[in-house]
Amino acid sequence: MTELENLSINTIRLLSADAVQKANSGHPGMPMGAAAMAYALWTKHLNFDPSDPDWPNRDRFILSAGHGSMLLYSLLYLTGYDLTLDDIKNFRQPDSKTPGHPESHLTKGVETTTGPLGQGFANGVGFAIAQKYLAARYNKPGFNLFDYNIYAIVSDGDLMEGISSEAASIAGHLKLGNLIYLYDDNHISIEGNTNITFTEDTEKRFESFGWHVQKVEDGNDPEKVSEAIQNALKEKDKPSIIKVRTHIAFGSPNKVDTPGAHGSPLGDEELRLTKINLGWDPDKSFYVPDDVLKFYRSAGDKGKSKQVEWNKLFSEYKNKFPELADEYIDFCEDKFPEGWTDALPLFELKDGEVATRSASGKTINAIAKFFPTMIGGSADLEPSNDTFIKGEKSFQPGDYDGRNLHFGVREHSMGAELNGIALTKPMIPYGATFLIFSEYMRAPIRLAAIMGIRTIFIFTHDSIALGEDGTTHQPVEQLISLRSIPNLIVIRPADANETAQAWRVALEHKTGPVTIILTRQKLPVIDQSKFAKASNLEKGAYILSDCEDKPQLIFIATGSEVQLAIAAQEKLKIQNIKARVVSMPSWELFEKQDYDYREKVLPKDVKKRISIEAGSTLGWHKYITDEGIAIGLDEFGKSAPGDWLMKEYGFTVEEVIQKALGFFKL
Repeated sequence: MTELENLSINTIRLLSADAVQKANSGHPGMPMGAAAMAYALWTKHLNFDPSDPDWPNRDRFILSAGHGSMLLYSLLYLTGYDLTLDDIKNFRQPDSKTPGHPESHLTKGVETTTGPLGQGFANGVGFAIAQKYLAARYNKPGFNLFDYNIYAIVSDGDLMEGISSEAASIAGHLKLGNLIYLYDDNHISIEGNTNITFTEDTEKRFESFGWHVQKVEDGNDPEKVSEAIQNALKEKDKPSIIKVRTHIAFGSPNKVDTPGAHGSPLGDEELRLTKINLGWDPDKSFYVPDDVLKFYRSAGDKGKSKQVEWNKLFSEYKNKFPELADEYIDFCEDKFPEGWTDALPLFELKDGEVATRSASGKTINAIAKFFPTMIGGSADLEPSNDTFIKGEKSFQPGDYDGRNLHFGVREHSMGAELNGIALTKPMIPYGATFLIFSEYMRAPIRLAAIMGIRTIFIFTHDSIALGEDGTTHQPVEQLISLRSIPNLIVIRPADANETAQAWRVALEHKTGPVTIILTRQKLPVIDQSKFAKASNLEKGAYILSDCEDKPQLIFIATGSEVQLAIAAQEKLKIQNIKARVVSMPSWELFEKQDYDYREKVLPKDVKKRISIEAGSTLGWHKYITDEGIAIGLDEFGKSAPGDWLMKEYGFTVEEVIQKALGFFKL
C-alpha cells in the first residue's frame, strides 16, 4: 500500500470518527473497519459522476449497513458530490444532509434509504432486476446503454435478517451477475462477538443460493479487495459476494474488535489515541490532507468522461432508434402516452358480478401495452392476485425482457425489491399478495413512503369475506395499520370501475407508494348511469348516491360494504329517511381535497353518520364524529364460509338499517 493510499483510507476513518464524536451519536466502528474496501471499490471500480448523480448508466452503490452512514458521507464529500465539510460536521443534526441513516431523498449520491438491516440487501436485487430489464429492452448491438453493476456493502446484521435469505435466493435463481456485494465480516454486533448467535457457514450458504463466493482474509489490503471485485466482474451468470475480514474500529487502540465502537462515539481520549496510532495530528479535527482530497476528486472526475461518452452514445442511439429513445425519455419524465386512460376498462351491469381482484387483472392487461416499463408480479399467489400480463414472458434467466415477475413465497424481500425497481427510472413496479401478508412487508412499505417513490402494492382477500381460511388469513387491523403510515395512499375500491380508477390514480401518483386493496368475492357493478362516476375516486371520497334536499343521515363506506349502504339507502326511503351514500375508497386522497369539497361531501351539521367497513373501527370516528356509529370488526373472525361470516358479524343490509333507525327512535 502506498503512503497516499494509507492516508486516503485513514481520512475516511477519521472523518467518520470525528463526525460521530461531534454529534455524540452514531456508529464509528463500521466506517473505520470498512474504509479500505470502500476505498478500493470507489477509486478503482465504481462508475459514477458526482456532477450528475442521476446519470442513467452509473453503477449503483448501496450501503445496506446504513448505521455506518458516515462511511458513505465521507466518500460522497471526498469524491465531489454536493456535500460539504460543513455537512459532515453537521452529522445527525436538524435539517442535515447527513442524517443518522442514509436517506435517498435528502442526499445526492444516496441511492436508497437504508435503515432496517437487510432492506438495502434486497433493494439491490431490485436494482439488478431493473438493470437487466432495461438492458433487454433498450440495448442494441453497439449500443450498450445499460451495462452498469450494483454494488453494496452488507454486514453481519444484514445477513442475520431473514430478508437477506429471501433476496439472495431469488437473485441466485435469476442469475443476476450484475450484483456484487462486499460482506463486512467484522464479527461484532451490539451484544458482543457474533459467535454468540451467528455461527453458520456463510460461504456455503451463499454457494447454495447460487452465488459466486470469494473470501479476502485481510480487509485492510485494498489490492486484494480490488482483485476480488475484478474476479466478480468476470462472473456474468451468478451474483457475487466477497467475504472481507475486517476489524471494527480499526486504528483505535482500545476499542478495535469490540462492541463498544458499534453504536457509540469513541470518546475524546480514545479518538485522540486513535489519531496518534494512525499517524494523524491529534489536535486536528475533520482534517483532509490536500493531496488526499485531490486524489479523491480525480477519482470522481473519471466518471465525467464516461458520462460524456454515454451521452454521445445515447445521441447516436436516438438517431438510429428514435422510438425507443423517445419512449425511454418520456417515461423517465413521467410523460405517459396519450389516450392511455381511454383504455381503462369500463364495466357495466351486463358484466355481472366481478371481484375487484379480477377487475384489477383486467385493468393491468388493458393498460400494459401503454406502459412498457411497468413490470410486476406476485409472491406465489398470481392465480389469486390476478397480476399476470397476458402475452408477456416471465422474467427469468435468458428472458430478462419478461414483464411478469415471480417473487416466490417471499413477501418481505418482494417489497424491498419493488422499491429497488421503483428507484430505477423509468421503471414502474407492482407486487401483490394477500392483505394479511402486508404484515411481512411493513418495512419496505414504510421505506417507500419515506423515499416518496412510486411503488404499487396490490393486496387482495381484503376481509373476513375470504372465508374458510380462517382467523390467520382474515385481515382485521391491516387497513388502519396501513392508513397510519404517512405518505402512503391506501385505496379500497367499491367495485370494478373504482378498481380501474384506482390503477389510474396509482400510476399518476408520483410522490409516494399506493396500495390497492381488493376483494376475493364477486361484487355487483355499480350502475354509473344511475350513480356518480367512479372517476370521482381520485378525490378519495365522493357522494355516490344522494337524496332529495338535505340528508338526515350519511352512510360512509369502502370496498364491498358500499353495496350495503346503497341497499340501506333505498329501503330507508320507504320510511321517509333521507340518506346520503358516500363512497370513501381513500382517506388520504380525501384529506388532500380543499375544505369546501370536504364540507360538501360530509357537511358538519349532519351529525347522524354511519361508517361501514369490514375491518377495525379504529380511526373512523374522525369522519363519523362522536355521535356516529362505526360498523366494523374489532375482533378476529372464524373459519367459515364468507357469506356466513359477513352475516354473523353484522355486515348485512338489515343490520345497517337497524343501526340507522336507532338514530330516529322509530
